[in-house]
Amino acid sequence: MFDFEYIGNLHIHSVHSDGSGKVSEIADLAAKVGLDFICINDHAYMTDDLHLEEEGLYGKVLVFMGLEMGVRYNHYLAFNIRERVRQHNLSAQEMIDEVKRQGGFGFIAHPFEKGMPFREKSVAYTWNDFSVNGYAGLCIWNFTSRWKERVRTPFHGLFFLAFKTQTLKGPSRKTLSFWDAECQKRKVAAVGGSDAHGSLFQWGPITVRPFSYEYLLNSINVHILLNKKLSGDFQEAKKEVYRSLMEGRLFVAHDNLYPAKGFRFDFASNDGSYLFMGEEDSFSPGELVVELPSEGEIRLIKDGKLLRKWRGLDAVFQVSEKGVYRVEVYRRLRVFGWRAWIFSNPIYLR
Repeated sequence: MFDFEYIGNLHIHSVHSDGSGKVSEIADLAAKVGLDFICINDHAYMTDDLHLEEEGLYGKVLVFMGLEMGVRYNHYLAFNIRERVRQHNLSAQEMIDEVKRQGGFGFIAHPFEKGMPFREKSVAYTWNDFSVNGYAGLCIWNFTSRWKERVRTPFHGLFFLAFKTQTLKGPSRKTLSFWDAECQKRKVAAVGGSDAHGSLFQWGPITVRPFSYEYLLNSINVHILLNKKLSGDFQEAKKEVYRSLMEGRLFVAHDNLYPAKGFRFDFASNDGSYLFMGEEDSFSPGELVVELPSEGEIRLIKDGKLLRKWRGLDAVFQVSEKGVYRVEVYRRLRVFGWRAWIFSNPIYLR
């Protein structure tokens, strides 16, 4: 049973590339919002090194150092690598292969982002080569990408800043459709990230910091599930966290909307065996069980299509056919209606 839950924030930028915070400062803020681990994914073409010397345990927060590879297109979040990748003209497949050569793994970052119409002229850092293979999964929900694509004028910017939590859109339909299609072929893990920079924004005489690290570190998080407590040894804990990320034994949640700790999505077969998020087995009849930490609308997705909805704190569904099953949860807010909250990794019944 995977009874131990740990919360982390991925895709963070520091002063080593285009972020404003030092690694130690970001770690302190992560502890303040209650995170168990974070990963710094500075841009490979901006940083001078991987800075593995800054990995470690900062108080109670595990800090891992990775990279965000790619320049104009094909951004790739790399984890568990040994050194900075210095070549900036690698193809998408070459990046994936280089990360694997170093013993690491990675996720396609913001594959279908649209960019900000205001100020950035909708320049988007999309993933353009879908012939690739060998990646662990993809980032289905990037806070910064989803927020900025709606800012068309200064008015929109002010409005969506004032209600940044309440108005955030969930993963795009295009992203989810691509992910669902890939999951039909093989296991493809999904993660989420903040893309935190803590940067200042200047427009004429106005200078503001739209998103602080403290806010973004509690935005789109990953909740990993383990069958034992995290090791007190940093290197062993690193292996345990990374194994959960690679296997998709996690769910993605917008924790600023409401704390998602305690969400569960499991499968119990009629013969007494169990499967958890990210796990795969041959099909046998049984039941899917969903539990929420607070009331919401539960949407059960099978092979990319909505199968059923419930409202409340839990749901049970009798499974009579094979498929790739996952869960989306939406939380209702006054005035703003149903907002995306939790996205599970699938349970694969082949």
